[in-house]
Amino acid sequence: MTGTGFKPRTALALVLFMCIVALAPAHPQAQSGEKNFISIGTGSVTGVYYPAGGSICHLLNRGRRTHGIRCSVESSSGSAENIKNIRANEIDFGVVQSDTQYQAVNGLSVFADDGPYDDLRAVMSLYFESFTLVARTDSNINSINDLPGKSVNLGNPGSGQRGTMDSVMKAMGWTEDTFAEVHELKASEQSRALCDGVIDAMVYTVGHPNASIKEATALCDSILAEVTGAEISKLVSDNHYYSFVTIPGGMYRGTDYDINTFGVGATLVTSANMSEEVVYEMVKSVFDNIETFRELHPAFSDVDTTKMASEGLSAPIHPGAIRYYREKGIIK
Repeated sequence: MTGTGFKPRTALALVLFMCIVALAPAHPQAQSGEKNFISIGTGSVTGVYYPAGGSICHLLNRGRRTHGIRCSVESSSGSAENIKNIRANEIDFGVVQSDTQYQAVNGLSVFADDGPYDDLRAVMSLYFESFTLVARTDSNINSINDLPGKSVNLGNPGSGQRGTMDSVMKAMGWTEDTFAEVHELKASEQSRALCDGVIDAMVYTVGHPNASIKEATALCDSILAEVTGAEISKLVSDNHYYSFVTIPGGMYRGTDYDINTFGVGATLVTSANMSEEVVYEMVKSVFDNIETFRELHPAFSDVDTTKMASEGLSAPIHPGAIRYYREKGIIK
């Protein structure tokens, strides 16, 4: 996680690589010997998953004349939907939260009916995401403990933020009846709903800085609120994929002080059936150009290749990724 603002060339870089990605058609993975057209499921266009997938595709597509792989991104509801779509062979890769990855591997939470996804494979960890609580100042919400009796957006079904919020609610001993009203708005809808008075607070598991939160804090008087307490501490200590984090003060209007919360890793996953060569080339494209990757979004500025090959990866690592990591001595 980083508090660094956009570098001068970041906006231009984002526009350029998204234009390139938009021209690349999505298609199920090709048979051996054919050109490979692969797709990455991401999230809302206002979040970080979309530019994360776009950054990966941009770097991979730069070498397509050599390796014959063309990559495109698809917007989605988020982590859970991406994994379900990989399992249904509707997309090839997906950006997912580390807690959602763990739940899918073990058949928990929204994956309980489908059972454990034994063929899910981890490719790499990308960056860290913070569970972020944003509230209007007139709602008198200063911490997670102030949410009971309020109107809250829990997140849309299939999103990582909804999955994490469900875990928070369970840890706090809450149900939907705890709140005056519950909403299931998409990430792209919740900032406007907050400032229009439809909801008192919204949650978002996301890398920072984030456009949606910038919108909420710019459109109306709102703040980031603390997510701490005994229940949250137990939630983090009981689950290896969670960590305590701090969102630096001054990143958003109205919040000049550091905010304590917890977070998860954003990871890239695929199926065990994905070609080893495709995964190898994807990892190589990112790791061999890691400085360029770091410049494509502020949330990527502090990524570390050693951590990218290990942290938050609950599913077995795909052989194509292992091959690259061993060649470079990142893992044994």
